[in-house]
Amino acid sequence: MNNREFNIQHALLFSMILFIPVNGVHQSACGQNTPATSLPAALIDGSGPGWEAWHKDHFVNVNCNEDTWSWPDGEIHCTGNPVGVIRSAKKLTNFELVVEWKHLEDGGNSGVFLWATDESLSKLKPGGLPAGIEVQVLDHGYTEKYRKATGKEPDWFTTNGDVFPTGNAKMTPFPPVAPDGSRSFPRKNLSKGLGEWNHYYVRAINGEVRLWVNGEEVSGGTGCSPATGFLCLESEGAPVQFRNLRVRELP
Repeated sequence: MNNREFNIQHALLFSMILFIPVNGVHQSACGQNTPATSLPAALIDGSGPGWEAWHKDHFVNVNCNEDTWSWPDGEIHCTGNPVGVIRSAKKLTNFELVVEWKHLEDGGNSGVFLWATDESLSKLKPGGLPAGIEVQVLDHGYTEKYRKATGKEPDWFTTNGDVFPTGNAKMTPFPPVAPDGSRSFPRKNLSKGLGEWNHYYVRAINGEVRLWVNGEEVSGGTGCSPATGFLCLESEGAPVQFRNLRVRELP
């Protein structure tokens, strides 16, 4: 399939998406309330041809304890200890991902890694994280936690869906961009707070990553290297839960 055919196919896909209204107020990374848009949002739920539900059998433990991850009632629960990841049983190149997540601890940290490399995963010890493209999963409380711990303002990250390369991976971020140029900051603050379920839709195609948070596209990047590898879920010091994780592989 050439690029023109691929773009046409996805334009048709998006034209058929169910549009739902988004109302209410969302909390920004700095704890301020930001009015949500009144425009409709596209919420892709992972239903339809080609989507596959992923659960325990689709993942391999890399550098976590045996009890770090559990799989009750179709959900994916993580204690947060030790810091580490589980990876997909197979490599992915072009794909779409939907997943819901919520934090159970104020200031909780986690993430979804795309295209994590063989080399970095093979060397990981407890406490280590792979090279790849991270889609951050961060609770709003982390902002104040960072201020208290460092005495500095948290201008280099947000809690609404940053996308960035880790290790020796590379990416050209979509604007707005972090002060050091490494991260794509979200264009809107749409993440919900502690104990609430958030919905991520990720499209990773031909070295380009795009993230939708709760139905609206907010961040991403292009020129990603690597652009093939493993999908990982991250344990990073606090309990977090995932559910309805679904993947659709693309040509």
